[in-house]
Amino acid sequence: VRASMLVGDEKILEKNDQTHVTIADFGVQALISFELHQLFPSIPLVAEEDSAFIRSSNAADSKSNTLVESISSFFTKHVNNNGPPLTHDDVLRAIDRGGKDAVSFDSNPATYWLLDPIDGTKGFLKGEDSLYVVGLALVVDGKLAVGVMGCPNLTDTTVGDTEDESIAACPGHGILMVSHVGCGTWTRPMSADQLTTAPDIWKRCSVDPCSVAHMARFCIVDSHTWDMMPLSAHFSSTMDESEPRDENKILLQNSCGGSLSKYLLVACGRMSVFILLARAEKLLK
Repeated sequence: VRASMLVGDEKILEKNDQTHVTIADFGVQALISFELHQLFPSIPLVAEEDSAFIRSSNAADSKSNTLVESISSFFTKHVNNNGPPLTHDDVLRAIDRGGKDAVSFDSNPATYWLLDPIDGTKGFLKGEDSLYVVGLALVVDGKLAVGVMGCPNLTDTTVGDTEDESIAACPGHGILMVSHVGCGTWTRPMSADQLTTAPDIWKRCSVDPCSVAHMARFCIVDSHTWDMMPLSAHFSSTMDESEPRDENKILLQNSCGGSLSKYLLVACGRMSVFILLARAEKLLK
């Protein structure tokens, strides 16, 4: 799916705020919005995109019609629809159910879905084994209740070790993670075959119980180096897991991008600790 949605420069766009967006962002949002509306019509959706950008592009440039066509093509191939054939306008309306003007809230705690259709756009655009996430959450009466993450490129060889059988048994496929407050965190492979033939593929996972620094697995974003971290004053690092380590050296992985994948890796025990440098405050003039 990813490859089919990134053929040609016209499928990588730049919004007014100079951030990149792809037709995958719009397609995934339309698909999830439509499915959620079918299942839970009373629960609104708060998401990242709306169709204004698509509509304005389509009106300004006849070539941009391929954008709507591409999004609609992806949508119709994957949506569960038992009704009449869906039109381009149906797809755009599905996107707009999560748009900025789709729903308003008062001061009372609200219940709603929260969606980031493609979190980690740089990783998505980079391709290969770079990590990106489709992130969905359910907020009930103002409090987070359920979180869902799909990470298509995470495999048992992506980074670190794992004791999670649902991950290790499915190389080459992504991971779906679901967490319910008070009920734990669970994973399963994203393999379509296993979804239909193995009803018990959900496996409970937990964080790494390691409490000794030099035995832990640290991860940082791929744009950072260990020398940038305050802990580098006390610990050296290695990315070679087979290299002997004493109490002054830690195991480091920097394959985490800017997406939610870092939290998935820690939640399922693939990584022990994620370190992020605090950003300096920017002065607005």
